Amino acid sequence: MSATEQEILTGLGEIIEEIVGIPAAEVTPEKNFIDDLDIDSLSMVEIAVAAQDKFDVEIPDDELRNLKTVKDVIAFVQGLQGVNKA
Repeated sequence: MSATEQEILTGLGEIIEEIVGIPAAEVTPEKNFIDDLDIDSLSMVEIAVAAQDKFDVEIPDDELRNLKTVKDVIAFVQGLQGVNKA
């Protein structure tokens, strides 16, 4: 069963809070990882690895570069879950 947008957002918030210390409540769909949350590329890799484990998806390195906002990650995870569960 695929996670809802809210479940993914909540999970991402928890991951980001754990890895970079930004409160989960500040992680909203419109936030840009670099500009708004000040997350560097190394931390993004850590976040991606944790998200892969949490949501049971694969985020290739070349795709990670295209994920600029929290909403981008939510949409990507939802898209992959739909493919993986079909």
